[in-house]
Order: sequence, then structure tokens, then C-alpha cells
Amino acid sequence: MTDLIRQYNGRVVDSPGDNLLSEFSSAVDATECAVAIQKELGNRNAALPDERKMAFRIGINLGDVIADGDRLYGDGINIAARIESLALPGGICISGTIFDQIKNKLRLGIEDLGKHRAKNIAEPLRVYRVKTDAEAAGFEHALKDNRRKWVFIIAGLAVMTAIAGFMFWSFYPRHSDTDRIENTTIEQSAFPLPDKPSIAVLPFENLSEESNQEYIADGLTENITAALSKISEMFVISRNSTAVYKNKPAKIQQVSKDLGVRYILAGSIQKSGDSLRITAQLIDSTTGYQLWAERYDRRMEDLFEMQDEITLEIIGALEVELTSGERSSIEQTTKNLAAWGYYIKGVSQFERFDRKHNQLAREYLEKAVEVDPNYAAAWTQLAWTYVIDAWFGYSKSPAESIRKAEALSKKVAALGGGRPDLYSLWSTIYLNQGDYDKAVDSGLKAVAMGPNNALAHVLLAYVTLFAGKSNEAVASAERAIRLTPYCPDWYLSILGQAYRQAGRFDKAYAAFKKALDRSEENKNNPMAALLGLIDVSEELGRSKEAKKYADAVRKISPDFSFRYFHKVYPYKNPDHLEPILSNLRKAGLK
Repeated sequence: MTDLIRQYNGRVVDSPGDNLLSEFSSAVDATECAVAIQKELGNRNAALPDERKMAFRIGINLGDVIADGDRLYGDGINIAARIESLALPGGICISGTIFDQIKNKLRLGIEDLGKHRAKNIAEPLRVYRVKTDAEAAGFEHALKDNRRKWVFIIAGLAVMTAIAGFMFWSFYPRHSDTDRIENTTIEQSAFPLPDKPSIAVLPFENLSEESNQEYIADGLTENITAALSKISEMFVISRNSTAVYKNKPAKIQQVSKDLGVRYILAGSIQKSGDSLRITAQLIDSTTGYQLWAERYDRRMEDLFEMQDEITLEIIGALEVELTSGERSSIEQTTKNLAAWGYYIKGVSQFERFDRKHNQLAREYLEKAVEVDPNYAAAWTQLAWTYVIDAWFGYSKSPAESIRKAEALSKKVAALGGGRPDLYSLWSTIYLNQGDYDKAVDSGLKAVAMGPNNALAHVLLAYVTLFAGKSNEAVASAERAIRLTPYCPDWYLSILGQAYRQAGRFDKAYAAFKKALDRSEENKNNPMAALLGLIDVSEELGRSKEAKKYADAVRKISPDFSFRYFHKVYPYKNPDHLEPILSNLRKAGLK
């Protein structure tokens, strides 16, 4: 490739991962070089067995870039990347700006692919396909009949599929710091990297024309994250934290720094009729190199198969050994797309934790189990809606809600649903029934089964706290928050309670204060954080602050009473609750 680039007056700029980036001063030279490369590669592939063939995609764009020494940045390159991804294996795609330069100068077969929208590019891109012999030889990866319907987007300069990619562009240098990519070293990360492969799955982007297909992208993100989180030899950031990057431009290095992980999985889905395209790429943020990438063009009915393939490809790329139990655990628990759709929509409603959305979640989940009565995950999530009713006082009889949750939990167990969330559910049910030993035992089983399941860890912290095991509660809560740096406010409140019970009042104050800030940011009920701040403020001798927070409690709940505590702070040893109540009395609450 390099020899041909030089022959056509170009220069190689960079070769990150399985890409080769080159610049030319002439659009004609760039295009002729691309054709020559694909012809040479086609000849070489023809002499190889199928398992050794490598097809390359080429994208060419003419546009401005930012020059930083020998490196180049900017929209000119970003557009080239997006155009490259539209090419067929062995093919070439060019932008409208290139087409305008070569249309009367080169005798090539060119097909107009129309306009395509691309992420972070304001205007639709005009894209053309240059017909090549190598492309005509054919590889099985493209939806040729629907080519005009698909937009295939990637972050930065990486290509998708196990086939390598190649990009050309011409440029006019300008001096600006806009869009410059900053490298992030391990030392700059907010957290030290774990001693095992660490990964964050960014929200898959929905590129479908219909907005109501968003749940497919959300569900794919959820399922892959959940499957990876069951692998003991990996460290997986929870979906709660990666969700903050949804529909936002995110630099891989910054995400890595924010979440304290080495590897990032990014991708997109696009549905057109019954056809589904999924793209995914696994990037090592410490080098910027792509470890693995693929594009899947199949039918919607193959969604779960594609999901499992992606998960196993990631595990393979990171060279993680699976036990037989872990391999079987990553498979989807339903093969019914309708049931899965209801389940994903139900989970989305459930996570808002208010009365209205908890009821909506229940309705979706009831539809899911009606469609697939053996769907263990949906039955488990349905049981959780009754636990939320009991915890937050949404039902007239909390005890009856817990009984319903227990009945559903037994149904899941009968289905063979050995899942982390089921054991966490049993843990909270036992806690409500006052059986602290069983509550802790079930919580420990949940984290053993889901070592990267942040919810399992924070609920274990919850039950160990009230069982009187404050140090264990601190450890579990800290682990949960490391797994989900952008955690819900109630995670922080549980951490604050654990620190308080362990006598670490400064840390408890900081955790409760962060919980308060996050609850206000998300418009959630701040009651737990406020009560924690009253308590630890008194312990730290900050009575003035304690009274300020007490005023806020009375404003939110004028009829506040200590009965609240006996309901939501079920300590095994009542003596653990008395110091808290004493501090609340000092601040003026009754």
C-alpha cells in the first residue's frame, strides 16, 4: 500500500490499529491510487484460501483538517471515516467534494448512493461508490439491495468488521485547536485501572429512521453489558454510568479517564423493515488501537444471535477464559422478540422509581410474561416492581406487596432462573421479613453470580448494613460505586449510611452531600440524603448546618415523623438507630 501511495504522490500519515491514513494533494491521484490498491489486493486475495483473504474498504474525502506537527485532525478526516464505513469490502466510496473534482477527469464506473446523515456532521453527506473489480468478487457482509438505506457510523478513525480499513483525504491546513483529540494516560484517570480487563459499553446509537426503534439500541447495550458483567475475570462498568454518554459526542480517551477502564465498546444499530445492521468496535483507549470490529447485516429475528456473537468476540479479543457456566450464562433468556421488547421498555420505566413509572413498568412486564411465560428475567423484574411499591409506600399494604414479590420469586426459581437480580431480590425480601442471615447469604450469592453487577453489590451493602456488618457494607457500597461512577443518588446514600455506621463521619458527610447534589440534579426525592446530612452534621458538631437540612426536610414533608425511619431503616439491633434519631431531635425534627 505504501509503495502505491508514494507512486501516486501521496504520503502515509498514520496507521492506527488496522487503518492506514494517507493524504494527497490531488483528488485525482487519491482516487487512482485507491483503484490501484484495490486491484492489487484483489489479485493477491484471488490466490489465497478464503480463511486468509483480507478485504479493505477505502473512503476518500476532500476537506479542511487541523495540522499538529505530523498529525492531522478535524472534520475532513471524520467525514472520510464515515464515508469509508459505507464502502463494501473490497470497495471504494468517495465524498461529493471528491466526485466534483474527478467526474470529468477519470473514466470510472461511479454509482450515486445519495445523501447520508452522519454523527456530529451538520449537513447530510453526498456519497458515491467507485466500482472496482475487487468489490465485484464479493464478500458476504453487505446488504446490497438496501445499500442506500444504511448509514454506518464510527467514532474517530476506526473501521468496523474484522476486515481492515483504509482512508485517503486531501486537505488545506488551518491552525486551530478545535476538535483536537487529547491523549489520556493511565496516570490521568479518575480511577486506577483494575488488574483485569476493564471495559465500558457505550450506548449503541440508533440510526434507524424511526425513533420508536430506540429500545432496540438500549436493549442491545443492556444485554451485552449484563452478559459481560457475569464474567469473573473482567471488570465491567454498569449501564447506569455509560448511559450519561447517550446521544452525546464522546471521546474515547475521556470516557476511559472518567470511568477508569482500558477498553471501550461502541456501536450502532439500524433497522429497515426486517433487516438489521449492527456495527461494533472494541478500542484500547491507552493506544487508540482497535482490537476488534465487525458489521452484522442480518434479519431482525437474528438479534439475539448477533448479541451473543458480539459478546463472545469481545471476550475472545481480551483473551479472557470462560468457565462452562459463564459461557452458558451470557445467552439471552428469551428468544421471543416481542417479549424482549416489552421487557426492555419495562426496565426503562422501572428505573425512574416513581409511582407512575413503576406502574407503567409493571404493565410492560406483564405483557412480556404473557407473550413468553418462561421469561425468567421479566418475571424477576415484575417482582421488583412490588418491592418498590413496598419501599416507597406506593401500595396500601407494603406487606402484601412483599408477599406478591415473594410469590413471583418462587415462580422464577421454578423456571430455573438463577440470576444475580433474583438472589438480590430474595435478599431484600428476607430483610423485610427480618431474616438477616438469609438476607446476607442471598446477597453474597448475587455478587458471586454477578461479580460486576453494581446493583447486586449495593443491595448487599444495604442488607449487611442493617444486619450490623458496617465494614462489609462499606466495602460492598464502594465496589458498587466503582462499577458505576455515575451512580444513582441512592447508591451514595447507602454508602453514607455505611460510613456513618462505621464511625467514618467525614466520609459519610461527603457521600450524603454528593447524594443530595445528584438527587437535585436528577429531580429525585432528596429525603434520604437530607436525613443523613442532619445526622452526621450533628456528629461533626455542625449544628447550624443540621438545622438548615432539617428545615429542608420539613419543607418537603410537613408531616414528617420518625415512623419513616422504622420502616426504611430496619436495623437488626435497634440500638444502632437510636443515635440517629437523637441527632434528628437535636436538629428540631420529631
